[in-house]
Amino acid sequence: MIKREKRRYLALEVVSEQPLNEQIVLDAVQASVHRLFGEYGASKANLKLIKTIPEKRQFVIRCSHKALEQVRAAIASTTMINGKNGAIQVLGVSGTLKALSKKTQNS
Repeated sequence: MIKREKRRYLALEVVSEQPLNEQIVLDAVQASVHRLFGEYGASKANLKLIKTIPEKRQFVIRCSHKALEQVRAAIASTTMINGKNGAIQVLGVSGTLKALSKKTQNS
């Protein structure tokens, strides 16, 4: 029997003066992971964008639970988004989307 991979969901808030869309944010996170941990680290992270809240500039991404610390480090080191200055903050991390929404609904 094949075990299902455990995942972690990260709620992110993007600080940038430019208009954003899902692909720009996901590309920025993936580029940062790739820059810090290389091709192998990026493949282990298994990043995927799950949800966006454009009016709050918030996004939810999913990653492998084994790569959580690398993904958080990569997000913290992000200074450029789509070629312009910007930053990404982690608002919360959880194993389920339901728990993540409970954690972050106050912000």
